[in-house]
Amino acid sequence: MVNGYLYTGPLPLGSVVAHNCGAAGLFSDKINPEVILEAHEVEGLYTLTVTIGDSVQIFEGPVSSMGRRQIGQALLRYLREYQGLPAEAPWGTMVGVRPTKLLHKYIDTYGSVHAATRHIRDEFSVSMEKLATLGDIGEYQRPFLSDTDDKKVSLYCGIPFCDTRCVYCSFPYGLYQDYAGKSQFLRALTRDIEDMKAIVQSYNLTVNTLYMGGGTPTVLKDEDFHQVLKQLSLLVPEGHEFTVEAGRPDSITRGKLEVLKKHNVSRISINPQTMNDETLEKIGRAHSVSDIVDCFNMAREIGFDNINMDLILGLVDEDLEMVINTLEEIKKLNPESLTVHTLAVKRASKLKEDIENYELTRYEEMIKMIDLSMEYAKEMGLNPYYMYRQKHMLGNLENIGYAKEGYECIYNIQIMEEKQSNYALGAGSISKFVYVDEDRIERVENVKNVEQYIDRVDEMIERKRKEIYQNVN
Repeated sequence: MVNGYLYTGPLPLGSVVAHNCGAAGLFSDKINPEVILEAHEVEGLYTLTVTIGDSVQIFEGPVSSMGRRQIGQALLRYLREYQGLPAEAPWGTMVGVRPTKLLHKYIDTYGSVHAATRHIRDEFSVSMEKLATLGDIGEYQRPFLSDTDDKKVSLYCGIPFCDTRCVYCSFPYGLYQDYAGKSQFLRALTRDIEDMKAIVQSYNLTVNTLYMGGGTPTVLKDEDFHQVLKQLSLLVPEGHEFTVEAGRPDSITRGKLEVLKKHNVSRISINPQTMNDETLEKIGRAHSVSDIVDCFNMAREIGFDNINMDLILGLVDEDLEMVINTLEEIKKLNPESLTVHTLAVKRASKLKEDIENYELTRYEEMIKMIDLSMEYAKEMGLNPYYMYRQKHMLGNLENIGYAKEGYECIYNIQIMEEKQSNYALGAGSISKFVYVDEDRIERVENVKNVEQYIDRVDEMIERKRKEIYQNVN
């Protein structure tokens, strides 16, 4: 495997090179690149020289969009073959987080799912298998996307802390037990929430769905957790979707689950990532498989009837038999939804920093794991309902959310397809303001640094207020 690349040359070709290097799983690396790409433009011709160790490959093409595309596709095939992967990638040359968003755009343009997927096939050389999954999800989502207007919004509240840091995590979050400014953070968050309540009321908005994520929301102390949930619950009309990531069993108690129920949380996520104890220890999770099972059963006892579980395929040292064990254990629990992630080697993660110490799952095994998860989801009566992708995923594959009919997470659909504005609360969260008629999205970011968020919360609020005024008028 190769990880880092450095490109020098004309900018138009550079963007194509970056696109296809990303599709091959490479990071930009100016310090210690393993792949050197040098391009020149002479008399209407691009020449791209690719050097990997002692191996040198040259690609040429005309100075045009078609020429750049040809070079990019040839480069992708070469990089994949060099890494021992099939030349033709399942997703072809497609990169980006939201393949289904592109699908919906083409459905609107060409009038049908069939025509849209055919166009994607022609443009990006996506495999028929991935096109079929993409088309199924797109068709499933259409009714949800039509049920919105300028007065309906989604809300996100982020809690930027965890108890431990997983090896694959790249988020700039701290460990909650080590953070001295807990009370200051909570005051700033309360200020953020209270202002959002005033905005919702003054503009007569309807919060269609609210998602509390992180980090780990349940890392908050009992009374703090109760107060934040109480404030958030006032924003959500009765009967509307209210999701909380109760993802880490080591931070979940009966008391917290009862508080969730008290404040009309309709959906929770209990996320094992794997149901193998040895893997949980290796990836930095401070809980066991039995903790997961106990937490899930306790949630059922309290009355939660919409529980999601997340798992990650391709975790360090996991083979196909271990993935089968995970899926069998999840099948026994019978959650209403299951989100299946492909491991992404993120730049700021411990996994990336110590990559030479880990043996990553090979491509062929990764494909088997994904196919297996799809089979199990079908057996459990779960339909694929949303999809997204990330940079530097093993095999350049995808994440898929599955759910029983009627238990889909509407927030997940809306945040991925970007048909509805999403107002965000908390450090590191990003508000997205959708202007459907203008086909544009404006983003307003809350700063990631918690101390800066505390100091500048009024500034963050004012920036959101200005954009909300434009967005709803």
